[in-house]
Amino acid sequence: MTLLIRSIGRLLKMGGALLLLVLVLLLGPAYMLASQQVPFHADWQTANRDSSGLAPDPDRVREAVVQVYAARTFEWRGAFGVHTWIATKAAGASRYRVYQVLSWRRPTVESGYAPPDRQWYGNSPTLLADIRGEPAARAIDTIEDVVPQYPEADRYRIWPGPNSNTFIAWVVRQVPELSVDFPPNALGKDYLPDGIVARAPSHTGYQLSFGGLLGVMVALDEGIEFDLLGLTVGVDFQSPALKLPGIGRVGMAQPTGVEGEREVEQAAPLSASG
Repeated sequence: MTLLIRSIGRLLKMGGALLLLVLVLLLGPAYMLASQQVPFHADWQTANRDSSGLAPDPDRVREAVVQVYAARTFEWRGAFGVHTWIATKAAGASRYRVYQVLSWRRPTVESGYAPPDRQWYGNSPTLLADIRGEPAARAIDTIEDVVPQYPEADRYRIWPGPNSNTFIAWVVRQVPELSVDFPPNALGKDYLPDGIVARAPSHTGYQLSFGGLLGVMVALDEGIEFDLLGLTVGVDFQSPALKLPGIGRVGMAQPTGVEGEREVEQAAPLSASG
């Protein structure tokens, strides 16, 4: 009986510690809500969908272009995460093709011509990756091949995945030319459709994830990230920054493109899309 009581006591302590940890991780989303940096009552029908000006004009830039974007999700969901998408333009093409997952579609994957850099229902996008020329042309060929093979095209789950970020992270892992250090608040990026171990989206390390609920990533570009219940906290050592749930990245702007060849000027992390 004494042994049973001790075991129950240990379990209660472990449960209490886990609950406390989750509450600490939720402080980031709570801050975003309390500081009113995400709207509670927005109308998606009238929300801004204008171009942000981040994408090169296809009439002036004739080389192939591949870009990856992130923007805070709509309404209160933006306190927890971002929505990501890929935009491609073949060499000589006059318009962009956008690839993304939408929760209201079946199959969920949407592929079509659209403005590549428009706001996501009132939230300005951040550029996560930008490659051009021959590497972009090769990446476009691979993207067109692998998108139809996405294994979760008929299923969507906002938490812990598979969702829009699961799809983009999965595609990026299939494209050697495309290196992306996803924002820590890209909820669902760590859900692995193909197992529990995968290369990091930057292709510079590896990650372990159990259904997007518990995992760890160690990579040169991403640094160290720990994932608990879809909430990510970590440290980027290469471009020093903290990675916090809800808030996103706090520190130096992260490199983008091929192995950090370009850097993207980003707004202050507390008011940007991550």
